[in-house]
Amino acid sequence: MIIKTMHFGEIEIDEKTIIVFEEGIPGFDDTKKFVILNDSENDTPFKWLQAVDEVYPALAMISPFEINMDYEIDVDSNTIDLLGIKNTDDVVIYSVVVIPEDVSKMTANLRAPIIINVANNKGCQMIMDNSSYQVKHYILEELVKANESEVEEGK
Repeated sequence: MIIKTMHFGEIEIDEKTIIVFEEGIPGFDDTKKFVILNDSENDTPFKWLQAVDEVYPALAMISPFEINMDYEIDVDSNTIDLLGIKNTDDVVIYSVVVIPEDVSKMTANLRAPIIINVANNKGCQMIMDNSSYQVKHYILEELVKANESEVEEGK
């Protein structure tokens, strides 16, 4: 299947990789089908949650564990039921990233993670009400430190 994307032009995707967000994503309630795209030309921890039927939205994402190794999430029973989660090994978690013109002000939404059940390709954005995590968590400094650690370990 050929789709038009915001950042990669027209690309071919395998229909088996389409993730269905039955309730949409807040702000994009009518968009239900997405794919996860990697920027294969750059070695980066970022991925794109790209709408299938439209060019927009295309949301930058990162694993919250890239930012905070101690990140904890308690997936509520409604989300478990909505996504049909039977095994925690089938769950992948991302945080939506906002990349402004001044990249030093890049933020990740740690309070409302994207939850995906890879066993059945269902996803949702879960808003954690009782969380100390922030909607706008500045991440550039943490990413630089993580990269420096990887370089040190690789020596």
